[in-house]
Amino acid sequence: MIRIAKVLVLVALAAAFVLPGIAQAGQQDWPAKIRIGYIPVEGAANVKERFKDLNDHIAKVLGVEVEAFSASDYAGIITAMANKHIDFAYYGPKSYTDASVKADAQALVMELDESGQPGYLGVIITNKKSGIKSMEEAKGHTFAFTDPNSTSGYLVPNMLFYRDMEIKPEEYFSDVRFSGSHGASILLVANNDIDVAATNNIDLARAIESGNISEDDYNILWTSDLIPGAPYCARADLPESLKAAYMGAMLMYNTNKEGLKKLGVSGYRYSEDSIYDSVRYLKRLKAELEKKQ
Repeated sequence: MIRIAKVLVLVALAAAFVLPGIAQAGQQDWPAKIRIGYIPVEGAANVKERFKDLNDHIAKVLGVEVEAFSASDYAGIITAMANKHIDFAYYGPKSYTDASVKADAQALVMELDESGQPGYLGVIITNKKSGIKSMEEAKGHTFAFTDPNSTSGYLVPNMLFYRDMEIKPEEYFSDVRFSGSHGASILLVANNDIDVAATNNIDLARAIESGNISEDDYNILWTSDLIPGAPYCARADLPESLKAAYMGAMLMYNTNKEGLKKLGVSGYRYSEDSIYDSVRYLKRLKAELEKKQ
């Protein structure tokens, strides 16, 4: 992991020298302003504030104005890119696989979690005061998914329910709902407004960093296998020089430790479409398992 970190720093330093040349060579084809869409991991207003430092960095490196955009749900970001209302986007793995088809999205870089892993972990949580300590004890309680297009907040926990536990969540729990964002799911559990919820370790870290919750507020009932890191993507039809410069700017941000801490990640690395084939497989498997239930 130390070796990977060194490589990422070297790439970022190289980008610092290469990017000005890229910009000069192709900037005449760039828009004066780029629009970046973010899935609502914690509500639209909070998302814009959380990513502000990163957006300011991108604007400075690329020499263009950056406008941040979010939506009430994940589908809104996919639709915005499909209609060319945004140029770049931060998706979850599942929403990226949808956007790659519906919006011609192209993965550029991916998140590394706080331990440096090229991905993150889905978790199911409950409030410690609830007394629920296992998925068996969660039966008959209220449950929250995040969004139908969320990977850790919907797709992956459904693998647990349909494949491993062989149950239908709407029958196993007393009430099943969508919270709209990971931040909302975490707060619903922290405030005892919902008993059990699906989220992930990165968004838990963000909630703790923001002071909204502490590690003593919740129990983790289940943890998934590693999910490929959430990708930052471009519309495929953008100038290649702009996409390369955006990628370089993201890798340069690896040297900003305070900024990364605020985002709840350890850095970024190069990504590509094939990394998310495992997510496409889970989508197909979920559809097959639902038909058998």
